[in-house]
Amino acid sequence: LNMSPAMWKWTCLVSHLLLSATVSPLGRQQPPHPKRPFITFTGDQAEGNFNHLVVDERTGHIYLGAVNRIYKLSSDLKVLVTHQTGPDEDNPKCYPPRIVQTCNEPLTPTNNINKMLLIDYKENRLIACGSLYQGICKLLRLDDLFKLGEPFHKKEHYLSGVNESGSVFGVIVSYSNMDDKLFIATAVDGKPEYFPTISSRKLTKNSEADGMFAYVFHDEFVASMIKIPSDTFTIIPDFDIYYIYGFSSGNFVYFLTLQPEMISPPGSTTKEQVYTSKLVRLCKEDTAFNSYVEVPIGCEKNGVEYRLLQAAYLSKAGAILARSLGVGPEDDILFTVFSKGQKRKMKSLDESALCIFVLKKINDRIKDRLQSCYRGEGTLDLAWLKVKDIPCSSALLTIDDNFCGLDMNAPLGVSSMVRGLPIFTEDGDRMTSVIAYVYKNHSLAFVGTKSGKLKK
Repeated sequence: LNMSPAMWKWTCLVSHLLLSATVSPLGRQQPPHPKRPFITFTGDQAEGNFNHLVVDERTGHIYLGAVNRIYKLSSDLKVLVTHQTGPDEDNPKCYPPRIVQTCNEPLTPTNNINKMLLIDYKENRLIACGSLYQGICKLLRLDDLFKLGEPFHKKEHYLSGVNESGSVFGVIVSYSNMDDKLFIATAVDGKPEYFPTISSRKLTKNSEADGMFAYVFHDEFVASMIKIPSDTFTIIPDFDIYYIYGFSSGNFVYFLTLQPEMISPPGSTTKEQVYTSKLVRLCKEDTAFNSYVEVPIGCEKNGVEYRLLQAAYLSKAGAILARSLGVGPEDDILFTVFSKGQKRKMKSLDESALCIFVLKKINDRIKDRLQSCYRGEGTLDLAWLKVKDIPCSSALLTIDDNFCGLDMNAPLGVSSMVRGLPIFTEDGDRMTSVIAYVYKNHSLAFVGTKSGKLKK
């Protein structure tokens, strides 16, 4: 988010206020009087930034992931419980971590940056994953943050070696009659041999079970994961896939990403590196990950390209917006924030746009691409598989809306970009976050900016 600690406090507070509006126990509260000061919570200054925030939709309790701390707060930001997660002796070069075997690297007191915070409603626990020990997770009881489990004995337990807080995204897929699944997407920081960039893991009922976080399926040849080929790093040495947002809808799990690729500008014989925003889709039930498809997304207004994804949020259309888009009020809509251009991921330009996508239209584009590839047209067309431009193979089959792939023509990329509908632009104070919901048939969007402003 590229924010100072003060802005992070503001952002967490705003996130709570916005999320509270959609939480049933708090939904009856009147909005604060404009002149009344905001309720605030300040963490330990020595511990640095807050990293993640989730709100329990049943109770209104807030869980805040910080550096070396997990906080549980009441809906009026009173501290109920604190759980310490660090610091501890570690070295990011230790693989497996030194808690598993002796490490020859020098160990130093290392902060634990919270990288993922998820509420597992079915088992009444919080999944809190940090940067220590190559990204192991704690399972904490929601009531009192008591540690129910901390699996670290197997390589599947190390989810990510990246230390940044915005580097990991998880989506829980829940079932009524079997263990849930956790889809994990992470930047790999040049270590594709250690970490898959996307995988699906078992969420066992018993927090201390041996199979917790094990791959949903794994044999000698196939597993529930996608790994970036090491050859890719010879072409783009700093290649990585950065995951901005994730969600599930219908039979699929989606992740919104930012990733580098090499392109040849018009009239040039040399290639240059740019960043492309892409939506990745997987079937929930696809244990072999044959359904992996990614499609470029972006936005354009008055001839200006907005291609660097900053934030996203899934909402429903609502009756009024649905009418203007020609969809149903319950159709899924993606609210996205892009900054201008494609070239500077770390130093995005201040010009930004709020754009919306109809998820069904993205799925229709993916379906068209699947049909053409299974007719044998084109190549798999993935930037991170460019070292092997694999042609599509022909097969006689019917591809419906829920097609989940075969052990051919996968993973697959869509070449043509899906353009979002720009609904608001900001030239001076870059938009960095977004949340949306439907109120009395109207779609409302709240946007946070780089300077800590809130736009409704």
